[in-house]
Amino acid sequence: MSFQTRKRLILEELDKRGEAGVKGLAELLETSEITVRRDLAHLAAEGWLERTHGGAMKASVVKAPFSFSDKASAHNEAKDYIGKLAAAQVQDGEVVFMDCGSTVYRMCTYLKEKRITVITNSLPVVLELINTAVSINLVGGELDPARQAVHGRMAEEHISRYQADRAFVGAGGVSVARGLSADSELEAGITLAMATHARHAYLLCDESKLEQNRYLAFAPLTLIQTLITNAEPEKLTEYEELGVQVRR
Repeated sequence: MSFQTRKRLILEELDKRGEAGVKGLAELLETSEITVRRDLAHLAAEGWLERTHGGAMKASVVKAPFSFSDKASAHNEAKDYIGKLAAAQVQDGEVVFMDCGSTVYRMCTYLKEKRITVITNSLPVVLELINTAVSINLVGGELDPARQAVHGRMAEEHISRYQADRAFVGAGGVSVARGLSADSELEAGITLAMATHARHAYLLCDESKLEQNRYLAFAPLTLIQTLITNAEPEKLTEYEELGVQVRR
C-alpha cells in the first residue's frame, strides 16, 4: 500500500473518530506499527494531524496544515538578508531554478531588473516577478494549495528538460551528519530535480535550520555547491571542511 493511500485512510479514520492509536491504525492499514509511526510523524510535520501518546489526534482540533504564508512570516530579517545575497549571484542572461521555499522567495525583490529566465514551481514567485524584466517558466504538475506550489512526478519531469545556470533551493533542515532533509517527499523531489539539472546549486538556509534533521533525509551535502546563510562562522566550519562553499 502506497504512502498516499495510507495517508488517506489515516485521515479518514481520524475524521470519523477524532483520534486513533498506532496499534489500531496498523491493523486497519495491514502494516507494521513502525510504518504507522513513521507516517504519523510525517503527517504531523506537515500539519495534517497532532501526535498523541500512542497515536494521533484529528488536525482540526489543534491546527490547520502548515502553509506558505506561515513559513514566509518567520525569520523575516534573516530571510531577506539571505535572499539579497543569493540574488547577487545571478547575472543577466542566465537561466535560474527557484523552488517554493520561503527564503528563496525573498530573492524576488532583488531580481526584478535582471534580464534572466526563472523556472519555478512557486506561485508566489510567479506573482512577484510577473511584469518585470524576468522571463518566467512555470513548472506544470499537481498544485498544493497550502504551499502555493506545484509538485509531483510531472513537475520533476518538466524540470529535467532544462539545464539551468543556477538553482536556488531550500530544505526543512540540514546537518553535517545527514545532509539535506525535508518534511515532504514531494518537496524533496523538486529540490533534487532542480539541483541536479543546474550548473551550480545553492542552498538558502537561515541559522535555525542548521544541524536540524527533518522527517526525510533525501540528499547528501554534496548535492549543493554553496550554502547561503546568516549563521555565525563558527557554526559553518564543518560544512566548509566537507567542501561546501559558504556565503554569509
